Amino acid sequence: MQIKRLSDIHLRDPFVLTDKNEKKYYLYGTLGVNVWEGPAIGFDVYVSSDLQEWTGPIPAFRPEPDFWADHHFWAPEVYLWGGRYYMFASFKVEGRCRGTGILTAESPEGPFHSMGLPLTPPDWECLDGTLFVDENGAPWMVFCREWLQVEDGEMYAIRLQEDLTGTVGEPVLLFRASEAPWTTGFGESGENYVTDGPFLYRLPSGELIMLWSSHGDLGYALGIARSQSGQIAGPWTHDPLPLFAKDGGHGMLFQTFSGQSMLTIHAPNDAPNERPVLFRAVEDGGRLTIEKRD
Repeated sequence: MQIKRLSDIHLRDPFVLTDKNEKKYYLYGTLGVNVWEGPAIGFDVYVSSDLQEWTGPIPAFRPEPDFWADHHFWAPEVYLWGGRYYMFASFKVEGRCRGTGILTAESPEGPFHSMGLPLTPPDWECLDGTLFVDENGAPWMVFCREWLQVEDGEMYAIRLQEDLTGTVGEPVLLFRASEAPWTTGFGESGENYVTDGPFLYRLPSGELIMLWSSHGDLGYALGIARSQSGQIAGPWTHDPLPLFAKDGGHGMLFQTFSGQSMLTIHAPNDAPNERPVLFRAVEDGGRLTIEKRD
């Protein structure tokens, strides 16, 4: 087992789970080594007590021989729910649409085991599912429908069963990528817009926001959407400028043991140079700003 700094860890789509009881941070992410090509290895986790030095990699998930997917294992997020740990992650196999499924384990280090096929619609190309718990304590999954299928990438929410084994009702469309002022299209006529990496967060002011990523004027970027009702259905509006504008994104917020809010993203966005990066996050009257952590 090695001790590493974040600059030594080749991960995309970083996610940090804070364990206040054990006083440990757990870092997950898409393994950069075969993110685009070849059979996927699985997911690793790194463990730290100070956000400076990380022990790992620890194999958190390795697919069983009968696992349904074999490549594009992306964006793992881990949550404690009902006394167990659940990993939301995206997977792909030839002949089946990409989807977000859920894995479970007794420990944040794993080993995580599949709970079955994806919970996203089987005929939709989807990715980047994230857990949201509403004001009534009900679990939801927010996920992206890919531009590859709809051109203008879409953001959806779907209610989950209490034990996270299935869904309740139909997906609810929250917004399309082109609705944000800061996003830019691509393709021959600029009709393609990306939705990536949603993460929902309630600010100390009580406002419900969503971090999500797309392409902006300076490359891959991270923006903020805001629910005008404070509930998952929205309606959602978008800040005019991205929170992080140049060549980095797929972010999430977490709290340190001392209560400091932190943002993590991967930057830059080009392989094989992606690394997890940490920023201090400050909320003031609904405005979120970030400061690079030393």
